[in-house]
This record gives sequence, C-alpha cells and structure tokens, in this order.
Amino acid sequence: MKNQTSNTILALVLSFLVITLWTLLFPPAEPVVDTSAPATEVVTGADGATPTPPTGASAAETAGAATSPEADRATALTESPRIVIDTPDLSGTIALVGGRIDDLHLKQYREEVDPTAPKVTLLTPAGSDQAYYALYGWAPGGSLELADVPGAITPWALESGETLTVDSPITLAWTNAAGMTFRRTIAVDDKYMFTVTQSVENTSDTAQRLAPYGVIARHGKPTNLTGFYILHEGVIRQADSELGEIKYDDVADLEVDPREGSAAETVAITQNGWIGFTDHYWMTVLVPEAGQPFTSVVKHAAGSDIYQTEVRLPTVEVAPGSSASTTTHLFAGAKEWETIRNYETELGIFRFVDSIDWGMFFFITKPMFAVLHWLNTMIGNMGWAIIGLTVVIKLVLFPLAYKSYVSMARMRELQPEMEKIKERAGDDKQKQQVEIMELYKREKVNPASGCLPILLQIPIWFSLYKVIFVTLELRHAPWFGWINDLSAPDPSSLLNLFGLLPNAAPGPESWFAFFSLGLLPILLGISMWLQQKLNPAPTDATQATIMAWMPWVFMFMLGRFASGLVLYWISNNTLTFIQQYTIMWRHGHRPDLFGNIRSTFRKKPKADGK
Repeated sequence: MKNQTSNTILALVLSFLVITLWTLLFPPAEPVVDTSAPATEVVTGADGATPTPPTGASAAETAGAATSPEADRATALTESPRIVIDTPDLSGTIALVGGRIDDLHLKQYREEVDPTAPKVTLLTPAGSDQAYYALYGWAPGGSLELADVPGAITPWALESGETLTVDSPITLAWTNAAGMTFRRTIAVDDKYMFTVTQSVENTSDTAQRLAPYGVIARHGKPTNLTGFYILHEGVIRQADSELGEIKYDDVADLEVDPREGSAAETVAITQNGWIGFTDHYWMTVLVPEAGQPFTSVVKHAAGSDIYQTEVRLPTVEVAPGSSASTTTHLFAGAKEWETIRNYETELGIFRFVDSIDWGMFFFITKPMFAVLHWLNTMIGNMGWAIIGLTVVIKLVLFPLAYKSYVSMARMRELQPEMEKIKERAGDDKQKQQVEIMELYKREKVNPASGCLPILLQIPIWFSLYKVIFVTLELRHAPWFGWINDLSAPDPSSLLNLFGLLPNAAPGPESWFAFFSLGLLPILLGISMWLQQKLNPAPTDATQATIMAWMPWVFMFMLGRFASGLVLYWISNNTLTFIQQYTIMWRHGHRPDLFGNIRSTFRKKPKADGK
C-alpha cells in the first residue's frame, strides 16, 4: 500500500513536470487566420428582434477614416481638431471628427520598470498602426438616411467645456440637414470610467425613429499578446449570468450564414452586462446602465482586419418638438481589482470584477487575491505580502498537515514491526501486504493520510500562479534588492556569477536563458532538497533516483517563472520543513537531517561488492 501511494504521487508529479516542460519548450503554434473570409458577427439581442445595424459605425466606414496603415501616430493625431483629456490617471485627446475617444495614456503605468520608460498607451487613433478607439452614434430608422445621423466621420463642434477633466465635462453638438440637433456629453471620473450621454432633439415636423449605439474598434490583432494559455486576451462579454471569452482567432473564424452571404446572428434578452476587449493588464469595455436592455455584438471585417464590439440600444421614436437621450459608460484603463470592485458596487455593474481572468479555480483565486491585497495594504510590500499569504495558507492547512506528519511519525515507529513481517513473509508479497494492512489497522495508522496535503497544494499552487501572472497589482511590484518586479523572472544569473562578471545575462529569447538560473530558483532547489533530507532515501532504487533529481528539475523548470511564485514556493518549503521537523520531533522521532545529507554524498558500493 505504501509503495502504491508513493508511486501514485510520483506519477502525478512527473506528469506535471512533463506537461509543464513541454508547454514551455514547445508552445502551441498560432493558427493561421484566413484574411480572405467575409465579415462575420455574433449578436446578442435586447428586444427579441434583430435591430437595425448601426451602419454609421460599420467596419467599412471606420476603415475609410484611416489615412493608411503605415501612418504614424503623431500624423494621425493631426487629422482632426481635438479636445484634451487630463485627469489624475488619464491623459489624451478626443477627436472632433467622429467624436472618438481614440488617444489615451495611463499616467500611473509605464511600459517598463524603468521610471523614465514611456507611459502605457491604451487607445490609438485610426490611421496609425494598431488603431484602437471608442466611438458612438445613432443608427437611422424610418425615413432617416445614413447622412442624417452622426457616425464615425461626423464633424462635431464643441458646444461647452474646454478640457475634459474630473470636474469639467464637455458637450459636442451637430445638426443635420433635417434640423435635428444631436448632442454628446462626455464626463470622466478620477480613475478610468467615462460617462457618455447621447441626446437628440427633433425640431422637424415629423416623428423620427433611430437607435443609439457604442462601438470599440481594434484594427488588426494586437502584436503584444502574451500567448499564454492560462490568460484570456480578446473579446470579453457579460450577458446576464453568462461570461463569454472569445479569442481574436476565434472571432476571425466565426461562421458565416450561407444565406445570401449574411453574417450569422443569435438573439437573446440582455439587461445586465458589458462588452469589450481585455488585454493582460488593461481593458476597454462598453457598459450600459444597469437594467438597460441592449444588444451586444462581436464582429470581424476580414477585408480590413478590424475587430469590433458593439452595444446597440433599443430604437426610440422622437416626436416633433421632443427629445430623447441615453447614457452609457466606457471603462478604459487598468484592471485594478479595487477600482473594478468599486465600480461593480457603486454603479451596479453586474459581475464587473469577473473581467479579471480568475480561472477555473476562481473559488480559490478570488479569496486568495483578496487576502494578498489586504496584506499588501497592511505591509506596503507585495513580496512580504506573498510570504504572509504563505503563512496564512499553512495555518489553514495545518490540521491536515499535522495529521499527515503524525501519521508519518507513527509509520516510522512501526518500521521495526514491518521489517519483521517482511522477514516472516519472505517472497510471499500477498501475505506481506495482508499482515502490513492488519498492522496499520491495529495501530490505527492511515498510510494515505500524507497524500491529502500534497494534493491540496496543487490547486492552491495553480491559483497562486494565476494570481501572480494575471493580476495587475504584481506588475512591476518590487520586493527588495535586485527583485524589482515580482511578475517577472529573477533577473540575476548564474552564468555571469550574479553580476560579478561583466557579461550580461542571456535574454528570455535565448535557449541559454533556461540555464541562466537566478538566486531565487537556486534557493528553491536547495529548500526542496533540504525538505527531502528530513526522511531517509526510499529503499527502491528507482524511486530514490527520481526523488534525488526532483529538486533540481524543479529548480530549472521554475527558474523562468515569476519571482513572486518562486518566492511563495521557497516560503512554503521553509515553513513545511519547520512544521514537519517540529511535529516529528514532538512525537519521539528526531529526523537525522545531517546523516541523511551525508548519505547522499557517500560513495555507493558496486553491485559485485568490490
């Protein structure tokens, strides 16, 4: 039974090692996108019927506004008069042509750890490479034509306000040939939430029908995708209780309805939700007011390679001399957990905190990050907060660990009896197993009790890996000394003697990076090795060899993982060592740590006895 349990654990560990190593060395190839395919879309309806498509925001029109794919950002910004955005966390401009929010920078975040590095750019105007922007408009209905409603290239005039700040919204105005006046009031808070109010005043002598909409357009698939399978990057949509995640390649591959070449559509009632694009640390989503029915749309125009997400609100009928208005929100900024959670609470945005990719173990990941965030707030350092989280996890699992280590100590007490049984049974393995199981039963020892803490560590480890890799709060977060970014691998390198030699460490693109171990991974290997030495080596030669190599295999495999994850593993190993040694010592078994270490280096006798 003991050997079967050990073999099961070894099989699980080795399977994890093989899968992880294969994924790191041979990541899946990016699928080839057929750019000759026609435009495709999926629609989630708001009123049980397919609304009039907002042709004013079609992919063809947004593409037509671009000067050329090669035009640089600075040139594209001169294509339209602009209104300045200036808040504590945002800077940028709004184009009067189309009224687009298309130039946005995040003041508190930089591209690199270097404090002089450029600030993160979130939105970019059409006409420049990787254009990415939000625009609003009205879809025509009834007797109205496309030229009668504002769209992507409408020349708006500034009616009130000068600079968009937290305390001063701006209002844009445009009047069509039929005498209808459209206004767009844009406000922004001190973080990342824009509030856009669209209104129309019908001064004509006939009733008019039209539907407001919002669009987020992205020209081409982003070039800075991480490519990690554990992270979703692409379209994200909350439609009532269903959270949808669609990667860019899947958007491009959406099936087209063969009937007349039209795009496929699915229609459903949606009253609580949001839709947009999510990156590793940043996000841009359209958010209708809570309880407002709307239609969410995901679309790809293959000819111009434009990805779009849309919010279409129900059609309104405006009587002569009357007006109508609608308000939506636009989140454009960093995926800060506390900020997003506050928006969910204060604005009633349904499950907005789920815009952060918590993964399949969300029931562990969410509370784990909440504790980590609280510890970081109390301590003021994310590295020490990770160590504090490790202590919390060990305290939670302590009852199980205690039972496990007590069982291991009892097993050692029974070792002389087990040896006697083996001598009596000789080569009769079945009799040996029966008598050993009777011994376990008589002494009330469960040999499998040591497996549970190990099995529980697997989802906890994956959840912490998810937290460290996905959440923004660890990006560029320092610990101390040379560890200035806990979301990145240890920058020190064994290949240049940790900076003592003048040559630089190999970059992550080099194969030598796998062998360029930093100090933290080496400490990880040593901590695993010392933990093993609390117990004598297994008598089975194969198991002994596997266990002897395991710390050093993990050391190399985890060497390029985030420093925060390696720090957790070192802390966990250290606390486990202390727990195990203390519990075993209290139950009359003092582990021969130094004797086990010496036996590792003792020369093994040859098979012939010479």
